[in-house]
Amino acid sequence: MRRYNVLVWVLLILAGTAMLWVIGNQRSQAQTEKVYTYYTDFLADVEAGKITTVVIYGGQRAGGDFVPEAFPDTAYKTYTVDLPPDPELAEKLSKMAPGVKVRLAPVTFADRLPDLLISAIPFLLLMFIVWMVIARQMRMSGGQAFDFGRSQAKLLGENFHRVTFSDVAGMTEVKEELQEIVEFLRDPERFRAIGAKIPRGVLLVGPPGCGKTLLARAVAGEAGVSFFYISGSDFVEMFVGVGASRVRDLFTQAKQHLPAIIFIDELDAVGRLRGAGLGGGHDEREQTLNALLVEMDGFDPNSDIIILAATNRPDILDPALLRPGRFDRHVVVPNPDRNERKAILDLYLQDKPITPEVDAESLAKRTPGFSGADLESLVNEGALLAARRHLKQIGMQELDEAIERVMAGPERRNRVITEKERRIVAYHEAGHALIGTLLPDFDRTYKVTILPRGMAMGYTINLPEEDRYLNTRSELVSRMIQALGGRVAEEVVFGDVTTGAHNDLERVTEVAREMVTEYGMSEKLGPITYGRRHGPVFLGKEFAEERNYSEDAARQIDAEIRSLVDDCYARAREMITEHRDKLDLLAENLLDRETLTQEEVEALVREGRLPTPPPAPAEPASPGRERTGVVAETPTEAKPRGASLPPPIPESP
Repeated sequence: MRRYNVLVWVLLILAGTAMLWVIGNQRSQAQTEKVYTYYTDFLADVEAGKITTVVIYGGQRAGGDFVPEAFPDTAYKTYTVDLPPDPELAEKLSKMAPGVKVRLAPVTFADRLPDLLISAIPFLLLMFIVWMVIARQMRMSGGQAFDFGRSQAKLLGENFHRVTFSDVAGMTEVKEELQEIVEFLRDPERFRAIGAKIPRGVLLVGPPGCGKTLLARAVAGEAGVSFFYISGSDFVEMFVGVGASRVRDLFTQAKQHLPAIIFIDELDAVGRLRGAGLGGGHDEREQTLNALLVEMDGFDPNSDIIILAATNRPDILDPALLRPGRFDRHVVVPNPDRNERKAILDLYLQDKPITPEVDAESLAKRTPGFSGADLESLVNEGALLAARRHLKQIGMQELDEAIERVMAGPERRNRVITEKERRIVAYHEAGHALIGTLLPDFDRTYKVTILPRGMAMGYTINLPEEDRYLNTRSELVSRMIQALGGRVAEEVVFGDVTTGAHNDLERVTEVAREMVTEYGMSEKLGPITYGRRHGPVFLGKEFAEERNYSEDAARQIDAEIRSLVDDCYARAREMITEHRDKLDLLAENLLDRETLTQEEVEALVREGRLPTPPPAPAEPASPGRERTGVVAETPTEAKPRGASLPPPIPESP
């Protein structure tokens, strides 16, 4: 690469030197040379006897010398003039001035050089830009600037960190599904002897961060075969036909390393539904997809290549990809349940210094809905907090705060708010906590605080006792009542409402609409689904839903949604009014303590007082909790400060 850089600099220096020479030569000539603008002026000077020689260059231009002292007021000694096309010009000049010496001369390269250099400057500049682009491409591709059609897949060799199923916590059913792929790659003849065909393609479907890429690496590690990794976006390039060429080259490389696994991450980048564009023109992505379809199950199939792919948008994939013979096995990778979360936390905590009080079971219970990536971030945030506080070990306090950081964002200690707004926030969160505690079929209030965090000035966290996959109608109604508790508390106590319930109202409206139009939970409209989702989602959400009901049905839907929300609002107002004393008690304790735990909220609501704290242990603190020399701030001592009241975040993950 240094050789190319030296060549570029040499060319630049030569071009600059030539330009300076041309400019300097033209300046020196401009002082003693007269350039005729009009051809008639040249003929007049010839006839007047001021010119001694005329040299005609190629019949297009003439030059020569003046008679000494022909122009006493100037320093002109020579001249140039552009000539019209006239083959008899030399004879005419001789007759016009018999003393003039006329000579015909060919145009030499030296004569053309100035004009050539000036006209070549734009071309040289363009070539320099193209050269820089190619040099940059060569640096990025390791010297293969013109290998646009080569596959960008990475072949993971023996020096790559090997991952096996033992490194993947949880996901027992998913690993069982993939174990069949591993067995086939280890001993394909056992399957062929009985006439069985292993699935050609396996599609891993799941939300972001659930471990799809990790599972693909584990399959490669277990099978011990060649593993090609490529992202779906690596096929798409600015040049037409490059994507299809890269697909063909990828499978060519895989056939040279049989048996092999090809893993395509983010398959939706290249496998979207064909013919869904608005322009109607040929799409480069469609050409790439066609090449992928042919290679997977075309005229010359190869059963020793298995394609793994991962996506979180299976709804926009082309149906040809999902038919038998291609991605005919779909493995759903969901977010981990409670037991799997505990196993994942144990895996991430095993190589970190933790105190004996850290309980992975308790952390798993407090993190419903967390993905594997969220749990990894949780443990990392806890380690960062411990390091920031100069602790030698990670304690439960750091991990508890890390949960809130992942769910709600970092704590905002520098907000400065008025006492009035602080009181409004306290009653708003007290309304959520009160109704959440009083409702019989609602999740327990894990924590309520008025300390600002993320975009919220306060928040209430409700966690279920166990993982749930179905919701009853009464549970959804209770969720709406609890979400409206904050706004109702503001209205009952202060006689006015604020913008703080923006997110609450949005969630309540969404749940009510889903109950009416999707879940068939409306008594008036009955068990009917209104609206049908279809079409390519990437064209815009407004195109993705078909309104398959009449205007009269739309009015009934709106009326039923309004009725549901009004009923929930009335029930929330009734509960707040009936238990106003408990609301005041919760709000005053929030203003005083800023944060209330689950035990404190339940004691205040049911007993009207805070629980009696347990006696302090006589043992000294664990040596691992000692600080390393600097006293760190305790987050619960920070005062909430801020100047505005943004909408709060959801109270539950």
